[in-house]
Amino acid sequence: MFCKFYVLPSHVLFLAIPYQINDSEYTEMAWEGIVGAVEIARDCKQQVVESEHLMKALLEQKDGLARRIYTKVGVDNTSVLQATDEFIAQQPKVTGDTSGPIVGSNLSSLLETARRHKKEMHDDFISVEHIVLAFFSDKRFGQQLFRKLQVSEKALKDAIQAVRGSQRVTDQNPEGKYEALEKYGSDLTELARRGKLDPVIGRDDEIRRCIHILSRRTKNNPVIIGEPGVGKTAIAEGYDILVISWLAQRIVRGDVPEPLENRKLISLDMGSLLAGAKFRGDFEERLKAVLKEVSASNGQIILFIDEIHTVVGAGATGGAMDAGNLLKPMLGRGELRCIGATTLTEYRKYIEKDPALARRFQQVFCDQPSVEDTISILRGLRERYELHHGVKISDSALVSAAVLADRYITERFLPDKAIDLVDEAAAKLKMEITSKPTELDEIDRAVLKLEMEKLSLKNDTDKASKERLSKLEEDLSALKQQQKELTEQWERERIDRVNLEMEAAEREYDLNRAAELKYGTLISLQRQLEEAEKNLAEYRKSGKSLLREEVTDLDIAEIVSKWTGIPLSHLQQSERDKLVMLEQVLHKRVVGQDMAVKSVADAIRRSRAGLSDPNRPIASFMFMGPTGVGKTELAKALAGFLFNTENALVRIDMSEYMEKHAVSRLVGAPPGYVGYEEGGQLTEVVRRRPYSVVLFDEIEKAHHDVFNILLQLLDDGRITDSQGRTVSFTNCVVIMTSNIGSHHILETLRNTQDSKEVVYDMMKRQVVELARQTFRPEFMNRIDEYIVFQPLDSKEISKIVEIQLNRVKDRLKQKKIELHFTEEAAELLGTLGFDPNFGARPVKRVIQQLVENEIAMGLLRGDYTEDDAIIVEANMYAEDLPPQKKLIIKKVQNSSAMDSMVAND
Repeated sequence: MFCKFYVLPSHVLFLAIPYQINDSEYTEMAWEGIVGAVEIARDCKQQVVESEHLMKALLEQKDGLARRIYTKVGVDNTSVLQATDEFIAQQPKVTGDTSGPIVGSNLSSLLETARRHKKEMHDDFISVEHIVLAFFSDKRFGQQLFRKLQVSEKALKDAIQAVRGSQRVTDQNPEGKYEALEKYGSDLTELARRGKLDPVIGRDDEIRRCIHILSRRTKNNPVIIGEPGVGKTAIAEGYDILVISWLAQRIVRGDVPEPLENRKLISLDMGSLLAGAKFRGDFEERLKAVLKEVSASNGQIILFIDEIHTVVGAGATGGAMDAGNLLKPMLGRGELRCIGATTLTEYRKYIEKDPALARRFQQVFCDQPSVEDTISILRGLRERYELHHGVKISDSALVSAAVLADRYITERFLPDKAIDLVDEAAAKLKMEITSKPTELDEIDRAVLKLEMEKLSLKNDTDKASKERLSKLEEDLSALKQQQKELTEQWERERIDRVNLEMEAAEREYDLNRAAELKYGTLISLQRQLEEAEKNLAEYRKSGKSLLREEVTDLDIAEIVSKWTGIPLSHLQQSERDKLVMLEQVLHKRVVGQDMAVKSVADAIRRSRAGLSDPNRPIASFMFMGPTGVGKTELAKALAGFLFNTENALVRIDMSEYMEKHAVSRLVGAPPGYVGYEEGGQLTEVVRRRPYSVVLFDEIEKAHHDVFNILLQLLDDGRITDSQGRTVSFTNCVVIMTSNIGSHHILETLRNTQDSKEVVYDMMKRQVVELARQTFRPEFMNRIDEYIVFQPLDSKEISKIVEIQLNRVKDRLKQKKIELHFTEEAAELLGTLGFDPNFGARPVKRVIQQLVENEIAMGLLRGDYTEDDAIIVEANMYAEDLPPQKKLIIKKVQNSSAMDSMVAND
């Protein structure tokens, strides 16, 4: 016997103990508990470190072994910790400066007993389980605690054996290897037994193939390969509904052959295995512990590794072996039955490159389910999603989700994308029920925005600010009225909903809930509604409802529209009217060209009515005609109508694609070339905005190899880019412009006196024939319609002058200056700008030179200031003057001068 001082971390002093404490004798977790016991004693101001302090320290360890042992025994760790705290609180405390805590005799005896247990169990280090077992010999605290918890020594030993398994303590970190499967995996069969896995419909062929492979003697390891979201794996609620989930459920039901009966299907989490493995060898130790447990089960455990490509190279740092090499021997001998799941791309990239690993797995291909199978899958899942969101989901919504997802969301796979649509639509409806509906919320935010702007403008005294303030107050008044009406309707619907809930609660005899609704919530809402009830009658008549409880096909269409930008939602009457009158809308920008405008309008109407071919672009046109007649302008006008901005036009200038190598710019550079990762100028834009107007301007200038790219676009509505991704053009309007045959058109019009229709037909035949000589037959045959644009006459040029002058007028209005023009001035500018060979483009130049330049000089000289009015007129009686000099631009001095202005100005 000898006495010794022993210094621990944090400057803790152990005093006079009858044997030497050596940290090399304990595992890391056990030593951490001893150090923690000293800290707890110091914090509690107690002089002696005893067994109760060690118990508390072990229970407070994160993911500690002591907690896992007590859980196995069936004891709540919180109650053990509470009993320990109560005992510590009863012990005497010391005040003032002391020499530090000392080890008590009971703790010394407990550690000596733990040492004996270590020898009995043939271990090399004292571990936490030895200390926990030693508490049965602790007369001070341990025996009293276990009596209170009604825990027997045999039950404790059985729990330790269950946690340890067949492991021995051979190093100072054994606790991480105990229950490795439970720590790093999920028992899918147990989840299926408790009904935690979603129901699965279909996938019978893939399940049967997996069972055949699992029943083999060797190489009994299926790897399920398929695109993301098609149905390869499932773990619990919130994951994909896939093959492994179905296999787990069949094992639980006993619907499997004898070799798979009563087997456990464990999903291994590679992320947990790697997390926290800081030092070389940590990862291998964890994986070996998992594999040892699986091997010791004698085939009772089937391991499932999702994203199995992650095992290739996992943990291979600093010369260590990766997980794939650790798995190979057991996979080859049939000691480990493993199911993997990965995508086609990742299988090729990682597993196929390691033939030794690939040959140990048998491939099971998992294809995308059909739309009909997806609808069946959604019907099986409907109840789960209804319970989660608290709303009803109509069958039409499920059908719509499968059909719309298949047609419009081309980059993802069924059933995953259809399930996401249903989930998001239900979440949106639930949000509207529990908070303000979208319509009311948008108005509230608009009112707040205008109120802030009004507050900002109040102190400004300039005229522009006062005018804006006046307009703001008008807008605010209208919005507040609308806000008030919608709020009243919403309050009424909330009361109706609470009434229904109350009736349901009374029917189910949930009297507490019924009383809460009847005397709490309902009275509160009715008070808010007293004034609103007066103005609600007209809303009842309208039949409109802000709150709904069922997800419909219109909700699904709205979500698809938000995802893709494709207008699929229910057509409002205002949009119906715009589509019916689409020609008039386009003619506001495009003068003349009635045939072209009607053809484009018909294509858009077919698309919005749902009658266009789903496997081709909405329409493909070739616009042919002289320069400056409105070919590109019609494409811009169409983009402006569809998207409210002509910037949505995807414009490809084919003069940039005159060389052969320029073709790759459309779909992306090939692998190994600069720009491979960036994608193509055409494919990337359409991939991000599937609903577009694509304009190939001056297509005859492109290299003929470009037309090869366009063949599949025009026929099948898709292009495969350089990275192998398929980009859908089925929701695009494809327009090609060309100047081919311009001279034929001009000559035909000069040399004939026939009617306009006869001339158009003859001219179109000639131009199309010329196009057939220029472009290859397979390209021409794929275009829906050839539209020949006619040269503009003097009347149409005058209309274009008015359009251009109105644009100048709008620009001047921003400077608070009014611009007016007479009919004579418009005719004069039209005459000066008319050239059949160049179309409308000279008009813009004439207006720029004769009108814009003159007004710009006047503004710079100070001739025109805010609130002035300028008039553009023509002196048609001065016959001796050249035409340019007949144009007069001046400031309007009095109101009588306005009488000479054109009527529509």
